[in-house]
Amino acid sequence: MTTMESDIYYDPYDFEIDTDPYPVWKRLRDERPLYYNEKYDFYAVSRFEDVARCSMDWETYISSKGTVLELIRSNVEIPPGSIIFEDPPTHHIHRRLLSRVFTPRAISDLEPKIRGFCARTLDPLVGTGGFDFIGDLGAQMPMRTIGMLLGIPESDQEAIRNRIDEGLRLTEDSMPDFDAKFGDGIQPADGFAEYIEWRATHPSDDLMTNLLQAEFEDETGALRRLSRQELLSYVNLLAGAGNETTTRLIGWTGKVLADHPDQRRQILEQRELLPQAIEELLRFESPSPVQARFVTRDVEHYGQAVPAGSVMLVLTASGNRDERHFENADQFDIHRKIDHHLAFGYGIHFCLGAALARLEGRVALDEVLQRFPTWEVDWENAVQARTSTVRGWDRLPVVTP
Repeated sequence: MTTMESDIYYDPYDFEIDTDPYPVWKRLRDERPLYYNEKYDFYAVSRFEDVARCSMDWETYISSKGTVLELIRSNVEIPPGSIIFEDPPTHHIHRRLLSRVFTPRAISDLEPKIRGFCARTLDPLVGTGGFDFIGDLGAQMPMRTIGMLLGIPESDQEAIRNRIDEGLRLTEDSMPDFDAKFGDGIQPADGFAEYIEWRATHPSDDLMTNLLQAEFEDETGALRRLSRQELLSYVNLLAGAGNETTTRLIGWTGKVLADHPDQRRQILEQRELLPQAIEELLRFESPSPVQARFVTRDVEHYGQAVPAGSVMLVLTASGNRDERHFENADQFDIHRKIDHHLAFGYGIHFCLGAALARLEGRVALDEVLQRFPTWEVDWENAVQARTSTVRGWDRLPVVTP
């Protein structure tokens, strides 16, 4: 049986599959390591090494036509400055610029502020019998953190987060109509435009000011600063990517550690386990499970031709459960020795915010455990999120003693 004739079905928009995709992904890895979906006309790789290899080969598997299947299919115009939707040389130029201001020191300086926010949020919930890992913490803290970095007033942060959430949500288990939504091309949300103009005349010690003032040599050799359009794209990217994936990580922390109370107790008693617990959570339930790439030349995988012009899905979360790379990969183990995982991508598009996401995940879990040593998920009221880009929870209420 060829890949084209496979009896296995994988669909990134299918809600039933998305509820628990791991059995399907395991079959793909074992039986159809190159998969073809006729309905949506895409190929997919699911093994760790294949996901890593495709992620590294940015010349064959490009990002500039989009990194989401429906975005590639729409052929909409992508504005400059969205580095996850760029290829070299522009990608390298914009990434270097962002790296200059998104420094380790800037990230580490946020820890006491993040802890302070967690304390203000969680303290009033002690003794109430429960809280929501998403509504009370996961949906709030990442946007507050990005707001601290960018200098966005707290009064504006929730509206920005709600707009991002609404843009990602799927209402039906089928490919969304991107043409209807973005027929004139993707334009960065203008919610930041007024604030950027205000910050330009009121500089401060924040990332927004640094981006406004940074000079760089662009692909034409000209020395200049970011245009307002580029800056809007930068800020929307930081707000969107930095908010959604970390929200999902915090939600999975609540769910997975409720499922593994013995390991939760070990973390409670040995806080030095926090960093490796977060790494195992990222591997075990990767918040960004699938990315899309446009194929620029004819290639072959497992004896099957993939023609130029195709779309290749790289199943990151499947690769992180690949038994060929991780022993007992379907088991959650905070003592696992992880050389590297794929949750933050691989290659030139490795997530610039990885250090920030790790910090937020670690601080959130630490602060929760200080106040709530045990919890159980309230499954009657839990709601899984439905998007084509991230996987996690819209609501994850828990019951506490």
